[in-house]
Amino acid sequence: MFKKTKVVILCGGMGHRFKGYIDDLPKPLIQIGEKPILWHIMKYYEYYGFKNFILCLGHMGNEIRNRFNNSRDGWSIVFADTGLNTHTGGRIKRIEKYINEDIFLATYGDGLSDIDLNKLMEFHKKKTKIATITCVKPHSPFGMVNIDRDELVTSFDEKPLLDQWINGGFFVFDRRIFKYLDDNDILEKKPFERLASEKELVAYRLKGFWKCMDTYKDHLDLNEIWENGDPRWAKWLKRSK
Repeated sequence: MFKKTKVVILCGGMGHRFKGYIDDLPKPLIQIGEKPILWHIMKYYEYYGFKNFILCLGHMGNEIRNRFNNSRDGWSIVFADTGLNTHTGGRIKRIEKYINEDIFLATYGDGLSDIDLNKLMEFHKKKTKIATITCVKPHSPFGMVNIDRDELVTSFDEKPLLDQWINGGFFVFDRRIFKYLDDNDILEKKPFERLASEKELVAYRLKGFWKCMDTYKDHLDLNEIWENGDPRWAKWLKRSK
């Protein structure tokens, strides 16, 4: 039903938090196991039948183009140069000409999840709004100390799940989103704020696995998950068993 839907992946950022660790690759090409994280993301969408990708390129975009230009995965890929310093909303605005369908998917080039993309699409269609954002509850980067009224430490919680919801990416957009975007908007600021004020932005709450490769430590964590043999995002491996 949704299989011809295009998937827009934001993979043009500078990856500043990896400076000094991995400087010779754009962040989407940093590997989980033997494959770039961008490959894992695209493979995940393929698992649900989505094979038409638009890669929003910027920083070291030629490296990404060279890596995937002769891909044998059976994907249709548009390599869109969206500018070196363009913000997230501007990158999506600049690929408008490639979107002919009523809705399209979008995500960041550094996040992995076990989200059911078919349920996400069905949720978006049911809500009939311009934009759907997947929201997740992150783990605290710090361990928590519980203290009683007498200042006695009662227990420790090692990096507990926080109660707040955050933007986890994995968007569904109606074509009307382009009317809310200027050439260099930050997607998460003015466009989302305007959509929210007009009640055109809905949240799909994900309670499953989600992890963003925001830092070098996240990279190590994802590789540890992969090496331990239970990467929850790699559903294509489970299908092949």
